[in-house]
Amino acid sequence: MGAWLVVLAVLALSCEKKEPDGGSTGTVQLIRAKVGTVYLDLQSPVVDIPVDKNAVIEFSNVLDTASARKSILLKKNGITLITGAWSFIDGNRTVAFTPAQNLEHYADYTLEITSSLKGVNGETFPGVIYNFKTVNGRMVISSITINGQPFMPPALPKNVSRTATEIIVTFSEALNPSDFQSYFSFQVPAAYALSDGNRRVTVTATATLDYYRRYSFIVASSLKGVNGFTFDGFSNSFITDLDPTPKFPLISDDELLELVQQQTFRYFYDFAHPLSGLARERNSSGDVVTTGGSGFGVMALIVAMERGFITRGDGLAHMDKILDFLETCDRYHGVWPHWLNGSTGRTIPFSEKDDGGDLVETSFLIQGLITFRQYLDPGVTAEQLLINRINALWQAVEYDFFTQGLNALYWHWSPNYGFNMNMMLRGYNETLICYVLGAGSPTHTISRDTYRYGYMNDGAILNGSTYYGITLPMGWPYGGPLFFTHYSFLGLDPRNLEDSYVNYWEQNNAHSLINWKHCEINPSGYVSYGSDCWGLTASDNQAGYGAHSPTNDLGVITPTAAASSLPYTPEPSMNAIKHFYYILGDRLWGEYGFYDAFNATAGWWGTSYLAIDQGPIVCMIENYRTGLLWDLFMSAPEVRTGLDKLGFTY
Repeated sequence: MGAWLVVLAVLALSCEKKEPDGGSTGTVQLIRAKVGTVYLDLQSPVVDIPVDKNAVIEFSNVLDTASARKSILLKKNGITLITGAWSFIDGNRTVAFTPAQNLEHYADYTLEITSSLKGVNGETFPGVIYNFKTVNGRMVISSITINGQPFMPPALPKNVSRTATEIIVTFSEALNPSDFQSYFSFQVPAAYALSDGNRRVTVTATATLDYYRRYSFIVASSLKGVNGFTFDGFSNSFITDLDPTPKFPLISDDELLELVQQQTFRYFYDFAHPLSGLARERNSSGDVVTTGGSGFGVMALIVAMERGFITRGDGLAHMDKILDFLETCDRYHGVWPHWLNGSTGRTIPFSEKDDGGDLVETSFLIQGLITFRQYLDPGVTAEQLLINRINALWQAVEYDFFTQGLNALYWHWSPNYGFNMNMMLRGYNETLICYVLGAGSPTHTISRDTYRYGYMNDGAILNGSTYYGITLPMGWPYGGPLFFTHYSFLGLDPRNLEDSYVNYWEQNNAHSLINWKHCEINPSGYVSYGSDCWGLTASDNQAGYGAHSPTNDLGVITPTAAASSLPYTPEPSMNAIKHFYYILGDRLWGEYGFYDAFNATAGWWGTSYLAIDQGPIVCMIENYRTGLLWDLFMSAPEVRTGLDKLGFTY
């Protein structure tokens, strides 16, 4: 019995030694195969296989490496053998094959494991074949230029010649000469030519392009190389240069100023609200009239009568209509709201809590009314009646109420929210006129300290810094929007205006010159900016509305900025007016003068008119030409009283 036990033990030991490690006796077990991270499938071909990755095949058995090198075959189209390097890992259970060079794009391959594969212990393998297709190749643009300038995004070529425009595109792969052109999209007629082995396309515009216009150039993503490589597509745009030829006949500078004034005045007369006579907020406002802009329009009415655009009788009749409305419309402590319904006289809220009196807009209106009053002849009974009516309106404005009993004026009062907005009139901005009128009011005056601690903030708004080599006495860095130098100074004469803090002529000159210099230097590289094309102020823009300035420069030029600065910067402003009219006039000149604003970089040309932008053009050009409105307003006794009280010399 003991002998038999020994024999059985030996047989058992013999059986254990013949069984391969980790697999079934007699057969090599395939686990899976992949190329890169993409697994292959024995049942169906796999597509989009990477061309630059290893093939990895995993088995459960330890392989005989010599047979593996001969039995695992990678072939193109099932025929051409791919050479490469072999490596074995995981105790020779996993084979990695690295092709000697990248596989071809968009080609059919087989990974064949033949039946000659053996395990280390002689296990056999039945043989399998994997089929796969490599990823389609990517065709790319190697370079693209327009008139020699880089044209690959994010580049935005500017000042591209309108008369000789050439785009050169070089691709990484050759194109099909028979159909490549159909994949290109250009907004102008063009000729297309292939070169450099059909990899380079030269696109030449065959027509003159429009000036300061953004053009797009597109190559469709459906374009393929002759080898089938796919393309991700291309799209970019460029902006053409200026057409410097005059769009209108040349006239003298004086004739041009006259034309600009007369055309712009029509906004306040021809386009005035038919019932109230006031100025509409903008050319699309319907019944919405604006009190401040109407004040500017009243001053423009004086210019129109003086220059014969309308008769004196027509001007006085228009003022009679305006006064009829102002005497009966909504007012709050004598103060008009920002917006009114021109038909009903009821308040139109400017914002939720701005539904009552607006002292700033009212002061602009009073500035206009006082100037008009000074233009009237008290020796004529009808005109004396207008004087009396203007006095009643002006003297009803309760400037003292709008101090809240403090040493400052406040912008708003609402019958529903009171002084909840609590917006102090603190300089440097457009609100100086409020303090001058408040101090000069014969019925509701304010103190000198109100100006000192309110508007001037006890001198804290002084500046003294230098920008572009120009010293700015007061206000924000780089001056802020240019309307600061216009609105209060349609009537206030800044030429000799000075107090213990600042000389306002020096202030307004410096502010205007800084604005001009900023546009001339053009630090942001905007299209159209230059010595003759400048002016940053509050206006419409491509996104809505904004207060533009050197520190908030969006590329928007607003004609009123330069035109209304004519008294401060005569040569730069006159050059700008001529540029806007002669060179850009086919886009910028309309029924009521210059349109509000444009942004050539963004391809936006506004077609709107705003009362607060049109009014200063008429008035400040007149002040440059004759000083008429300055002389009239400064002749008012209340204005002189106000200036004296606040410590001004003039």
